[in-house]
Amino acid sequence: MDQLSAMQTFRRVVDLGSFSAAAHQAGVSHTVLSRQVKNLERELGTQLLNRTTRSLQPTEAGMLFYRHCVLILEQMQAMNLELSEHQQQPTGTLRLSVATAFGELELGHWLPDFAARYEHLQIELSCTDRFVDLIEEEVDVCLRITDHLPDSSLVARLLAPSPVMLVAAPGYPERQGTPTTPDALKDHPLLGYSRLTHPQRLQLSGPQGAQQDVLMPRRLSANSPMALRAAAIGGLGIASFDRFIVHDALRDGRLVPVLADWRLPGRSLYAVYPQSRYLAPKVRALLDYVQHYYGTPRWED
Repeated sequence: MDQLSAMQTFRRVVDLGSFSAAAHQAGVSHTVLSRQVKNLERELGTQLLNRTTRSLQPTEAGMLFYRHCVLILEQMQAMNLELSEHQQQPTGTLRLSVATAFGELELGHWLPDFAARYEHLQIELSCTDRFVDLIEEEVDVCLRITDHLPDSSLVARLLAPSPVMLVAAPGYPERQGTPTTPDALKDHPLLGYSRLTHPQRLQLSGPQGAQQDVLMPRRLSANSPMALRAAAIGGLGIASFDRFIVHDALRDGRLVPVLADWRLPGRSLYAVYPQSRYLAPKVRALLDYVQHYYGTPRWED
């Protein structure tokens, strides 16, 4: 039995939580992987997995073996990369995932320069607003703007703050009046992002630490920040956005701040990637580049 291959199989099965998912990722049949693990258990003389019709969990011995598998396989990967002169420069395919608005508005500022620096690197870009399972979908790095990162085995590197603000088209306050207090927002329509749990509820922080929750009437909801941006520029109502989505429209006057003295809970830009003792050169190159790029404030405060 090829024990190294069996260790890779066992680690994949535990990481993904099922033989079916592991088989799909490896491009082989469920039977092949199941047989490999059974042979491994027979050779080690211990049960590694508890199997039921609904779940698969490593035994105590299985968890011990899994930790050793991770250590050995990552050391093997590091050795292979270090021994290969070709791999000392970023090569291969870099799989990058970003939100759609971030892809449309931000990548054009820095991705061409990054690609020009690493001409032997192929970039596979996925723009999506759904949750991405980096391990199952084999994504190398996800650039994610969020106010909450769930506990996981992934590594999250903080890149930059992402302020959130209220905006409207200049013609909207002229027609409907300018709200000067949070209470006045209740008389104005909101353009809401439908993926939020409570798209109509705003939590505002103001001068001298004032806090106020506001429930605004909904005029339009959409699952696309770019569609809401277009609607706001068109004068349909008031909307809240991450500053990076609207900073160009604020600069050229297509949008204006609303209640500029009051702020919404901010978010942050992270680079999220699977944990590993040894980062592949392609991943390290991207992380170092975006860390440096976003180290300089890019969005006007």
